[in-house]
Amino acid sequence: MQKTNIEWCDMTWNPVTGCRRGCDYCYARRIAERFGGWTSGGVKTTQNIKGEPPELDAPLLLQQKNEKVVNAPFPFGFEPTLHRYRLSEPGEVEKGQNIFVCSMADLFGPWVPDAWIKLVLDACEMAPQHRYLFLTKFPERYLALDKVSLLPHGDNFWYGTTATNPMTDQMLYSDSFNTFVSIEPLLGPFGTPTTGALDFIGGFIIGAETGSRKGKVVPEREWVKEIVEYCDAAGKPVFMKDSLIPVVDETLWRRELPWEAEGQRA
Repeated sequence: MQKTNIEWCDMTWNPVTGCRRGCDYCYARRIAERFGGWTSGGVKTTQNIKGEPPELDAPLLLQQKNEKVVNAPFPFGFEPTLHRYRLSEPGEVEKGQNIFVCSMADLFGPWVPDAWIKLVLDACEMAPQHRYLFLTKFPERYLALDKVSLLPHGDNFWYGTTATNPMTDQMLYSDSFNTFVSIEPLLGPFGTPTTGALDFIGGFIIGAETGSRKGKVVPEREWVKEIVEYCDAAGKPVFMKDSLIPVVDETLWRRELPWEAEGQRA
């Protein structure tokens, strides 16, 4: 696990890395491709030596340009990979943390085996001192796992949906486990959630697109204002990431985490 600069959590933990969705704005892909690969015969490669999809019981090694040898964080680039040797990491940290699980993957993507997800969730339950925060573009996978009793309902589990387009992205909401929505990057006017959805969504996190890709979207103040107004009316917390500082003023600024809001389950 690693400490992180992500404002809404304390640490990130990546027992699974990689994603096949192919979002143009994906920061994780840029990082994985920049630092991906491992050293084989003195040559850097991303060759998959462990089958499809790859599972690693021990880290592969990477020789850096300064000849220092380190554990390869993304040995196969952004190809989904199980790092089995990382599963024990939450239990090695005694003080409770807010942990963003699989910040460098979509753990609930359709390409991820149920067995991998079960391993990760079981590891979470073995270290209940932490709060575990998940995000996915495929919230229907949460429901499928819940139907077969694989989704923990503990107060320290929070299941998030990443949504950038309200017309095409489904947002998970439930009255039986904690949910939240991350609107990052905010790519346009978001509109109002499905009638009744706000009753069961714990809150919203909003952020602007980062990086410098061609076609980068800079959000408008009115897009943020619309979200804040319907959340305020519904009594739901809103947390804005630092990337929105150039966009909003102090009258709109919010730093309210869903899991810290009064009346929440956790």
